[in-house]
Amino acid sequence: MDKRKIYIGADSAGYMLKEDIKKHLVNAGYDVTDCGTDSTASCHYPVFAAAVSEKVQKAPDTTFGILICGTGIGMSMCANKFNGVRAAVCSDTYSARLTRQHNDANVL
Repeated sequence: MDKRKIYIGADSAGYMLKEDIKKHLVNAGYDVTDCGTDSTASCHYPVFAAAVSEKVQKAPDTTFGILICGTGIGMSMCANKFNGVRAAVCSDTYSARLTRQHNDANVL
């Protein structure tokens, strides 16, 4: 089975979790591209939300995005400005599963 491409990005608040998730996904055999940030230094979250969203926007039916910040709200608001991107804020596996099944979200 072919694994879908996953683009991942985070601001400084989400950097450490991004690194853990990226490692987990790579070890599980997923094709993961890191769109930043590369440290816990203060940064501007829309830069990374846009970087992931632009990639997903090019192939919204064959790629996924994961955005991580303090709350997820700003990242998802930014991501949803891109045509073809359907971003949802999820803090548990139940919500993540249902937003894929019922809302066809391609960015979490």
